[in-house]
Amino acid sequence: MASRPRITVLGSLNMDLVSYVPHHPLPGETLTSNGFNTSPGGKGANQAVACAKLSRTSQLTEPLADVAMIGAVGHDAYGPALKESLASYGVDVAGVSATEGLKTGVAVIIVDEPSGQNRIVLSPEANHSLRPEHFAQLPPPLPDLLIMQLEIPLDSVLQALSAAKSASVPVLLNPAPAIELPPSAYDGLAHLVVNETEAALLSAQPESELDHLPGLRRTADLFLQRGVRNVIITLGGRGVYYASKNGRNGLLPAEKTTVVDTTAAGDTFVGSYALAAVGAASEDEFDIEAAVKEANRAAAKTVARKGAQVSIPWKDEL
Repeated sequence: MASRPRITVLGSLNMDLVSYVPHHPLPGETLTSNGFNTSPGGKGANQAVACAKLSRTSQLTEPLADVAMIGAVGHDAYGPALKESLASYGVDVAGVSATEGLKTGVAVIIVDEPSGQNRIVLSPEANHSLRPEHFAQLPPPLPDLLIMQLEIPLDSVLQALSAAKSASVPVLLNPAPAIELPPSAYDGLAHLVVNETEAALLSAQPESELDHLPGLRRTADLFLQRGVRNVIITLGGRGVYYASKNGRNGLLPAEKTTVVDTTAAGDTFVGSYALAAVGAASEDEFDIEAAVKEANRAAAKTVARKGAQVSIPWKDEL
């Protein structure tokens, strides 16, 4: 292992086009927004920024971990802007390709200002140019943790999972947007981070099963039985449930905060949790409860601000 742990994020880069509205529009309704922003986003890029910002102070001190991004942007104005944003936070963007003839991914986000809740329409574009043959092996240097989501093609994610397993690289999978996964995706997975909707879909349980503690425990146990070592189920304002193969489990309450915009809250949680995971001296010494508590604090800061990457806190803001 290098002097600093290395986290590699393989995933999406999108430009977020965000409108803030008095309420989410009804079918056929035209609304005038209260404001509009264009900002760098994408679940992959957001999680890379979260790892980078939460590993150092706003004065750009030495980071606790080195962070690299693997992904694809288009040959348009959005592509360089996304790479520049990542680099400004200290993310290594050597693995981000820009392909002639492709457009950069775009996310159209509508934020309901009274609640802070968002609705998102995603156009993957260049993100779907990442193909399985690109990940027959993980590109060097091998990371101490690989983070992935599902905003790039599933077959590419599965191939990268296989390559990581062959190289003994632990993986944190945040399967969003959720689609059914084969059993092999769970076998040996170090960390699975899902929200309640994703947990219900992937476990084939009714979402009502997650309304109470026994149901949460049963759902998490299903993932543990499939081979996952640590399971995290985020529950919004209800908190976070965690369970690990060593028997530790519990439901931690959400941090009290004023919700302004929930964009990138889950990505902030993943980034904070990932830093705790790579900071542990060994798997046995990983304190999952402490990791969840810190990730809760970081996500609470994010939802109190507008935007995606700009809303993610630095380490000294916690």
